[in-house]
Amino acid sequence: MIYHEIHQLKKEGFTNSAISRKLGVSRNTVIEYVGMSVEEFMTFVHSMQTREKKLDPYRDHILGWLQEHNDLSSAQIHDWLQEKLNVQNVSEGTVRNYVKELRELYHIPKQVLARKFGAIPELPMGKQMQVDFGEIKVRSTMGNTAKLYFVGFILSHSRFKYVEWLDRPFRTEDLIHMQENAFRYFGGITEEIVYDQDRLLAVSENAGDLILTAAFTKYQKTREFKVYLCRKADPQSKGKVEQLVKYVKHNFAKNRTFDNLGDWQSSCIKWLERTGNYKKHHNTKKRPVEMHALEKPHLQKVSGTYIFENVSSHSITRKVHKDNVIRYEGNRYSVPLGTFKNGHHNHVYVQIEEPYLVIRPERNGQVIAKHIISSDKGSVITLPEHRERSRTKRDSLIRQLYQDLSDEDLVTWLVKVLLVQYPRHLTDQLKVVSEVSKRYPDSIEEAIRTMKKLQMKSAHELRDIAISLEIEKQKQTKLIGIENERYKNLAAPERKEDIYLHVLQGGGK
Repeated sequence: MIYHEIHQLKKEGFTNSAISRKLGVSRNTVIEYVGMSVEEFMTFVHSMQTREKKLDPYRDHILGWLQEHNDLSSAQIHDWLQEKLNVQNVSEGTVRNYVKELRELYHIPKQVLARKFGAIPELPMGKQMQVDFGEIKVRSTMGNTAKLYFVGFILSHSRFKYVEWLDRPFRTEDLIHMQENAFRYFGGITEEIVYDQDRLLAVSENAGDLILTAAFTKYQKTREFKVYLCRKADPQSKGKVEQLVKYVKHNFAKNRTFDNLGDWQSSCIKWLERTGNYKKHHNTKKRPVEMHALEKPHLQKVSGTYIFENVSSHSITRKVHKDNVIRYEGNRYSVPLGTFKNGHHNHVYVQIEEPYLVIRPERNGQVIAKHIISSDKGSVITLPEHRERSRTKRDSLIRQLYQDLSDEDLVTWLVKVLLVQYPRHLTDQLKVVSEVSKRYPDSIEEAIRTMKKLQMKSAHELRDIAISLEIEKQKQTKLIGIENERYKNLAAPERKEDIYLHVLQGGGK
């Protein structure tokens, strides 16, 4: 089929490059097939099928993987052959060529998701380690989807890597534990560590001055390493660990089935030993495990065991979002309206006091919210007082109406009607009523009675009735509007005045 498709597109005038892009095959293959007659192509296919190759015993396995996951790379297939089938002494180039032939023969184009990474200059041994987080959804043995989280560490000089996984979002103490594990895995600490801007580490960065979370500040001072915090969307500063995150997702985790965290972590360590740290790096052309042996003496020794009791494990910082909620363990918890302020850092301190989530604007400040921690996911947990807007303005407008109008029962009826009709916009409705009262003090009460008689329920309808009443008074007293400054700018009602005049003249219900 691929042979005939290439020739058909060629007849239609497509270039070799265009055919390559359209069909997802290499340009060299297009050129080769274009130059073949049907007989030559059939001979070629027959030779492909009958020629014995080193990977032919595993052909069905490889073909099955490609058909199930058409985004598999030849590098990942090479790793799977070692892990799943214990295939040894087969080069990656052999696998690459074999996979290429299978893709073209069975027309299985590879899906490619392009992403750009920036490079930084090579650094001396022991100088720098880079850290970043990733997450991925994978199939589980239970038949559903599992979301997993990981943190990756990489020595910038040797490219030696360490990865650790969780089945829930990270906390600051998780990162500290895992970084200690990475130090043990690497055999020491680098002079500086590069991080992304993350809520686990930093509250904010104020013109270059880092404001770290209290838990991480204690840890950093104890271990005495330099923190370099990248700006957001700045992969150039941590391009190596960006590549690691991609490598873990697409070579180790993609299309792998999750059973439990222990087995998953164990498989990842074996993958590091077998592939991640063993295969030659595409830039250095050396194996990270061999380069690490040279870099290890240049790492600073880890002094003693870090005492995690020194870390306030219950201390967490969270960002306040513009809808005045914070995120914790897959849920959103409310804070009082007005907590979020434009132009501010908008971070609060969260403490876990089982079964409560306690929120403060300062570490030891006054409690602004206290929620029972929810076991659900994706829920919004809110307190009624956090969503009830200040009634100061509303109450003030109502009090003013009672002062301006003599008929208190009429005011009570109006407020009740507007509250029922516009519960979320009562203050706005009362502002319109207040404006009508100021502009047409002699007509406001009669307008409310007419509104009640017509069973209307909007302050804007009240305004239109008041305007109609004023116009009727003008006609009765034969006053000329232009001579009366009070009415020279009088606007026409939004509804036809006939409706209201008809009622006023005795034609209403």
